[in-house]
Amino acid sequence: MSVVDRLPGGEGERAALIGGACVLMAALFALTPLVVALPSALYVFFEVAILYAVYGLLVLGLNLQYGHTGLINFGHVVFFAAGGYTVAMLSAQNPFAGIGLGYPWVAALVAGVLVAALLGALVGATSLRLRDDFLAIATLATAEIFHTLFVNFRGIFGGNVGLSGIPQPIAALATDGDTTLLATLLFFGGCVAFTFAAVRRLTDAPYGRVLRAVRADELVARSLGKSAFSYKMQAFVYGAALAGLGGGLFALYSGAVAPGFFTLQVTVTVWIGMLLGGAGSHRGVLAGLAIIMGLRLLSRFALDVTPVSASAFASIRLIVIGMILVAIVRYRPAGIWGNAEELGVDS
Repeated sequence: MSVVDRLPGGEGERAALIGGACVLMAALFALTPLVVALPSALYVFFEVAILYAVYGLLVLGLNLQYGHTGLINFGHVVFFAAGGYTVAMLSAQNPFAGIGLGYPWVAALVAGVLVAALLGALVGATSLRLRDDFLAIATLATAEIFHTLFVNFRGIFGGNVGLSGIPQPIAALATDGDTTLLATLLFFGGCVAFTFAAVRRLTDAPYGRVLRAVRADELVARSLGKSAFSYKMQAFVYGAALAGLGGGLFALYSGAVAPGFFTLQVTVTVWIGMLLGGAGSHRGVLAGLAIIMGLRLLSRFALDVTPVSASAFASIRLIVIGMILVAIVRYRPAGIWGNAEELGVDS
């Protein structure tokens, strides 16, 4: 039994305790003269861990949509981008290109979550009545449409350059770069833990059983008096809001946003992590995401000892990741930690 499992309460309560501890430690490093000195060799690990925490919010939202409700959303990155660009446009000070209104970052972050949720409601209202394959195409097309808008409307979104001058609140409070990295990782990790606790509580409640009933057989759920469309819409909006929160936090960490941060590769990474770990399992999808991002990190070091060019190695890495996904779908369709019986697939 792990140290986490020995904490009092259920899994959600333990996650909330861990989240609170992480946020308090982040505040301790950011608001006091305490400093840390990290070995330069560890910088890349901290940066990937911070990105993992951001993607963790995305995968928990996507798991709520697909793992618990059966909604195939291939455009999840658009809600990530909506949160990031909203925070950037509202809080940026004198960006090189595009709009920067200079409002407080707290208000901008709240607005980013709301805009992502509203966009999710709009996309859901027009797409959730479609069959699964058409829903996948519609959400993918939505992501590509918005990516094109971000690139071409330079006067609003900054074009390929993007928006800079976004406040970095943790960096502004911390005394140096190393302390900023540690405080950021702790704070983002706390946000993921709180989100885990919230979605776990939601899906363990009768509400979650209705979501799983809709995923298993929508007609049966409707025959029991449940509005399948309403529940699907709610799950879709909740997932979009979590992606918007991830996008807003990412913008406040990086200090800039650009279309290159919000490509289809983000959606692919999150989907592979979810399928690898096991859709429907909150712990599983986070673990699967950690595996896939860990493989990508380790492959960076493999480039130094591989006698191929960087571009060829990038292609090889994608091939390997694709083969892993094919193997999981073929031999373990429920994922490593997924429940095959609950998902209705052959183990």
